[in-house]
Amino acid sequence: MPDLYHRLTDALAREGRASSDFDLNLDIALPQVQLTPAAVLFAVRAETETVILTKRSARLKHHPGQIAFAGGKQDAGDLTLTAAALREAHEEIGLLSDQVDVLGVLPPHQTVTGYLITPVLAVVHGPFDATPEANEVSEVFEVPFAHLANPAQYRTEGRHWQGRKRLYYAVPYGPYYIWGATARILRAFADRVS
Repeated sequence: MPDLYHRLTDALAREGRASSDFDLNLDIALPQVQLTPAAVLFAVRAETETVILTKRSARLKHHPGQIAFAGGKQDAGDLTLTAAALREAHEEIGLLSDQVDVLGVLPPHQTVTGYLITPVLAVVHGPFDATPEANEVSEVFEVPFAHLANPAQYRTEGRHWQGRKRLYYAVPYGPYYIWGATARILRAFADRVS
């Protein structure tokens, strides 16, 4: 555990920069829109050295079935983005805030859908039995931190979007296809770890 804390806090202390869904697409200008503040909980389990991720419900209007961190937009009652990430993690997967040791925040990530997501890096202690909120989350699973912290596990792929090919990062793990904003946030952190 001390080694995990050391690696996480070292990576957090390193210089980092904001990222976006457009990073690999330099020919596409970042849209000049009012961004909605949001936060996700980049939660690493201490005992297993795994990262907690979710598979979004197929019933959702936006990004159905995609892999994501627990999180969402900052509500009026959230005093900070960290509070928003903790609230969302409790609502979506049943994670109690007293099990979470927040280490800090990573640079924000701008999405094509107009959100400015702040990843909140945290360590989860003790036993945790996920309780997915059925309307939002179809599955909660964990990926070894070592897999996600290794830049060699990432690949660049592309899809057609709004009439042109858009490139993005992907970091598959077993049956899970982790891509888009989640993979970009993970890749930015992997670069800091390495």
